[in-house]
Amino acid sequence: MPLSPLVADCLKRAGIDPEHVADVARRALDEDLLGGLDVTSVATVPFDQEGVADVVARAPGVVAGIPVAAAVFELAGDGDVDVTMRLADGDDVRRGDVLLTATGLTRTLLTAERTALNLACHLSGVATQTRRWVDAVSGTKARILDTRKTTPGLRVLEKYAVRCGGGGGYRMGLSDAAMVKDNHVVAAGGVAEAYRLVRAAFPDVAVEVECDSVEQVAAAIDAGADLLLLDNMTTEMLREAVRVTAGRARLEASGGLTLDRAREVAETGVDYLSVGALTHSAPVLDLGLDLRTVV
Repeated sequence: MPLSPLVADCLKRAGIDPEHVADVARRALDEDLLGGLDVTSVATVPFDQEGVADVVARAPGVVAGIPVAAAVFELAGDGDVDVTMRLADGDDVRRGDVLLTATGLTRTLLTAERTALNLACHLSGVATQTRRWVDAVSGTKARILDTRKTTPGLRVLEKYAVRCGGGGGYRMGLSDAAMVKDNHVVAAGGVAEAYRLVRAAFPDVAVEVECDSVEQVAAAIDAGADLLLLDNMTTEMLREAVRVTAGRARLEASGGLTLDRAREVAETGVDYLSVGALTHSAPVLDLGLDLRTVV
């Protein structure tokens, strides 16, 4: 069963393939049911009872994944659940705000509850975590970026949630951009040679070079690199890298970054802070489901 035009169009406007979301939702529902039934709901809820379920914020934050949760309810109901999205992804929420309302058979709503909440809570947690980092560097030129340190199977949605929180990113996977890391440098015999080999093999692909010393920064720039990842550098090393670069390359600080250090790093003059914790360590935003039955 396809998603409703309402949900599908919402996802398309967000730059997400509705079929990808439907696949994620189906697999998550199948995982919860394990090929069987929701035995608790079947035992306790009359088969024809109808209900209305509100997904409600239990804590303040930034929401993401509202249409994803809507897709879960629609697919669980095989087209017999009506969903109204009351807020938009990227909205700030307070405790008690209603994100969406689903109407259908009570059994279906309860079967879909945990799957819908798992996805929406996690994605909203990513968006909320990202907003904290964005706020921390506000007023500087630095932007907050995500990384490839994502949950397998959820990268598209997690990176979308980062955007909802005000962050960004430019590398979805291994094929759309090159990242010359320390092990590539070892294999190639040096920073400059590694960059040359990638540029020769893939002339149209963006190339970023990881540097862990100011000397490597200079070598990478001399080789022609215009995007450098400054890995695990101290604040003083970052300032020196900015000075040596003198605007000839964009600089991305990464590794060992913490929220309480974010502004200090941003004020060195780097262009980006890339933060794996946006996706791999974001605490969930507490959301719940409030059910009322239709008499």
